[in-house]
Amino acid sequence: MRKSDDNQPRLKLEQYLGMQIKRQRQAQELKIADVARIAGISQGMLSKIENAQVSTSLDTLSRLCDVLGMPMSKLFSQYDQQGSGALLVKAGEGLEVVRRGTDKGHTYHLLNHTRGPKKTFEAYMVDMGDASEVFPTFSHPGTEFLHLLEGELVYRHGNQLYSMGPGDSLTFDGEVPHGPEQLVKVPIKLLSVVNYGKE
Repeated sequence: MRKSDDNQPRLKLEQYLGMQIKRQRQAQELKIADVARIAGISQGMLSKIENAQVSTSLDTLSRLCDVLGMPMSKLFSQYDQQGSGALLVKAGEGLEVVRRGTDKGHTYHLLNHTRGPKKTFEAYMVDMGDASEVFPTFSHPGTEFLHLLEGELVYRHGNQLYSMGPGDSLTFDGEVPHGPEQLVKVPIKLLSVVNYGKE
């Protein structure tokens, strides 16, 4: 896993602020003329601010935030975190992890996950190659999405069985016991994304 290349130029503060103001204005479907008038600046000045053609005062930014109904702290809040929200995982670089089932012929590669104290999702590439194994069932919080890339299998979710071939997807409640019932055609490559939601 890697962050985007560190040598790429980051947005200048003026560009970042302009994008934030424009995004907020457009999200509220406000006309540039109306926002400028209420904030007490010219329409041309607001256009230049949104397009990063000028540096503006904190007083002007404060008035724009008031008009747009956003705290000034929010305007700056993500500036220092630019680029930290995206992780690139190159082919073959996913972290191999041990989960229940790895002793049964599963190989799990963690492709990505949200960082911080409370993870909201995890994405795995699961490889299965031994059709004779008996597989355990799993249960966990959240919603799971499966997408079969290669092979064929029968997948169990509770009392239901689903036959899956390449390109098939299955979405289900992770709290209900689930897992591979039968590996029909190996090798199997399965993308698994678990969404834990936000607490």
